[in-house]
Amino acid sequence: MIREWNGSFVHKSEYEARHPQDEARHYSTEGHGLRNARPGRTEETVVTILGPNPFETIAASSGIINVFEKSHGRSTSDTVRFRGPVWTSSDSDAYQNPLSFDGISGSNIAKSAGYTITVGTRDSSGTITNTNDYYHFTVDTSTATAGGISGGGNNCSAGPASLSA
Repeated sequence: MIREWNGSFVHKSEYEARHPQDEARHYSTEGHGLRNARPGRTEETVVTILGPNPFETIAASSGIINVFEKSHGRSTSDTVRFRGPVWTSSDSDAYQNPLSFDGISGSNIAKSAGYTITVGTRDSSGTITNTNDYYHFTVDTSTATAGGISGGGNNCSAGPASLSA
């Protein structure tokens, strides 16, 4: 009788050696790198579609506009360009201007250089409430006639000043 690796006593004609995989070595780390590894891809910045009437004036005779963009992830001093709905004509940038509202022209909101933003929503007293869904900017040349008016229309977008394909 012969004793097997599992403790059983068997005749020598029925003896089975232990399988080699049962005694394989365990390595804590791999000793080689990945073959044909590629570096991480750099994502291009794209426009974000805003909800309906995302712009809101804060007070009469003020050029400050609050912008609602859900979970925008932007930082103070970022430059953002606003665009209207996509335009299917031969327009050079393929976007319309946002709709004019409360004395603020849509072409002024869609300034090609964009605007420097400040994160948070600003009220008429100048108090800024930090939030992840709002930021504000001061529009050039126009001021609100009434204040507290939302506008801009549907399918406006916010993104970088220049887009590349």
